[in-house]
Amino acid sequence: MYGSNLADTARRLSDLEVALFLCLAAREHCLIETTSNCINDLAKELALISWATFDYSYSIVECSSSTSAEDVYNEVLSPDARANHRATRPWLNTEVSSKRSSYKSFGDTSKPPATPTPLTNHNVVNIVIAKNFNLASDDLQMHILQLMRSRELITESGILNAPEEFLFIPLVARDSDHPQPPLKKHLLDNLFISHFHSPGDGYSHLEEDDYLSDGQISTSSVVHKSENHTKRSATLRQKDMAQLRDSSASVTTSAEIARYIQDIVVFLRLSRAVSGGVSAKANIEFSRFAELLAPLHGIDFLTPSIVALAARKVFRHRIIVTVPGEDRSLQYGSNIHAVSHVLAEVTADSILDGVLALEPPL
Repeated sequence: MYGSNLADTARRLSDLEVALFLCLAAREHCLIETTSNCINDLAKELALISWATFDYSYSIVECSSSTSAEDVYNEVLSPDARANHRATRPWLNTEVSSKRSSYKSFGDTSKPPATPTPLTNHNVVNIVIAKNFNLASDDLQMHILQLMRSRELITESGILNAPEEFLFIPLVARDSDHPQPPLKKHLLDNLFISHFHSPGDGYSHLEEDDYLSDGQISTSSVVHKSENHTKRSATLRQKDMAQLRDSSASVTTSAEIARYIQDIVVFLRLSRAVSGGVSAKANIEFSRFAELLAPLHGIDFLTPSIVALAARKVFRHRIIVTVPGEDRSLQYGSNIHAVSHVLAEVTADSILDGVLALEPPL
């Protein structure tokens, strides 16, 4: 069967591993959500997946409203780049103040000037896990968006150059009181997919491995592998990601499925509960993600169930629920109290449930 080896591989992976595998194959980024009391364990699980499953370097960055681009620079450097950075700029060895501006003021003479110079090699880890990234300032979110899109970011301390296999994971707490992470809309639109990890889903790597247990590491810096720690060989390699990319390029879409995909997008754009509609980028990535899913199911064509799964992963974090005062029906005489009642229980999930209630093609 087509893509049977990829399908067999996918069956051996956890949901988190599959999500990261798809994003790395697409060279895109993903949003991971969980409950607030599980965010630390999930960060460690993602770190172990990065190392054990993909054999990639990683960094766990703790974010807050005072985190600056300079703080991120010092956290995401690869171990080799970190050592070289400290050797060439000894005055920057001390901890960077989290309250310092991302840009140096003209009157600042407290330390020697650091002129950013281009680097010939990549100096950023492969996978950055940004805990509580929803708490980061708008300025930092825009800086990270630049790094995601161009794989390069100029800071006061130097230039960050990300590798081609670079994955940025905002790790956000989603509780019932705050169903939507307050991330910038442009940043959300550049996150390929989103995935919610329930505490009941478990932590397969963390439960098997006590290497990242509390007291052994600092979860706010690059984690260095212990020389005495035995590691099994990586489950997935770059050739597997290349195979998934090549296989997705040959996935076929029937006319009925193409119409089903377009209907979903049109219904989302026309929904009174969706503020701002659906971007063209989201529409393109909807089809692209569905094509990546097909080989993992061992087929070379799209089915309604694969399209529905892709819709939930691609659109959920992009949907912004309309506030009552902006409902378009108010322009035609609707009562704002009635509109508020209608929209009171609406969420991105309920909107998708309604849209996917469309009768799929046979």
